Amino acid sequence: MSVLLAGVLALGVSGCAATTPGAAPGAALDVSPAPFAIDQDFADPDVLLVDDTYYAYATNSLVANVQYATSSDLDSWEVADTDVFPELPEWADTRKTWAPDVSDRGDGTFLLYFTAADKASGKQCIGVATAPAATGPFVGDPSPLICPIDQGGAIDASSFVDLDGSRWVLWKNDGNCCALDTWLQITPLSADGLTVTGDTTKLIKQTQGWEGDVVEAPVLVRGPDDRYVLFYSANSYADESYAMGFATASTIVGPYVSDPRPLLSTDSTNERYLGPGGQDLVFAPGAGGAGTPSRIVLHSWDPAYVYRGLSVLDLDWIDGRPSVRLPG
Repeated sequence: MSVLLAGVLALGVSGCAATTPGAAPGAALDVSPAPFAIDQDFADPDVLLVDDTYYAYATNSLVANVQYATSSDLDSWEVADTDVFPELPEWADTRKTWAPDVSDRGDGTFLLYFTAADKASGKQCIGVATAPAATGPFVGDPSPLICPIDQGGAIDASSFVDLDGSRWVLWKNDGNCCALDTWLQITPLSADGLTVTGDTTKLIKQTQGWEGDVVEAPVLVRGPDDRYVLFYSANSYADESYAMGFATASTIVGPYVSDPRPLLSTDSTNERYLGPGGQDLVFAPGAGGAGTPSRIVLHSWDPAYVYRGLSVLDLDWIDGRPSVRLPG
């Protein structure tokens, strides 16, 4: 996703409950913006639970390639003053390290999938890096993992490990940079997560009016009915048209069928969340990583559209389909 390299002045926001179409019932209708859990620029969040600590990672700031924060309860966060990825690999240019995805490989190694500008082509490409801890420092491989220049490049990597142990990475071709379609795609990886091992499959592209000219930010989970649920963001990240949707399939490579309405949007939240997107899913404290994720983490704009702060909302599942519950 694109980066707004704006100042990071935290503007105060306030709000209370809302009941809106497309979201689970809350209390009385309200039009004031909701408060952020991280009230500063923290776009494209990815959250990882390690032992009893949540680690949230985000698109580059003015001082970090990959910024991060920690929490014990998903409510109170402490933003670190260090960079988990202080040195980019030689192929990657600075200032455009977007949408990080960090996962625990289970053998004492953590994997970071990241988007960066390829010096050779000028396009965004996806790389992989490893570290011995969730806080880094991550060291990137010497060449990109996925870099389809003829498709406009690649952004928004998201890792997924299926029940059979197979490892995959989802991503979006950056076609909107060059008047091409944008596709959410999935690629099989080696067991160590460092190498592509098979053909890429295209899953969905922009087809619905609310999606505008772009779909991006894929995140895949198994729903409570064991179907695959593909969460994504769509439309222009820079304004209130940005929104989140989902699609479902019975196999990992599809075919996926998109829900016709956004899962969460500016309108459906009565403007409490402005341009919500860049989502990730996580288990609530005490869930132990079992079942289906019950929290959704996202960014949205501050009222002045200067920065994108982080919010954490409850995620319900109704007949195998997700529904976001606004705070009450």
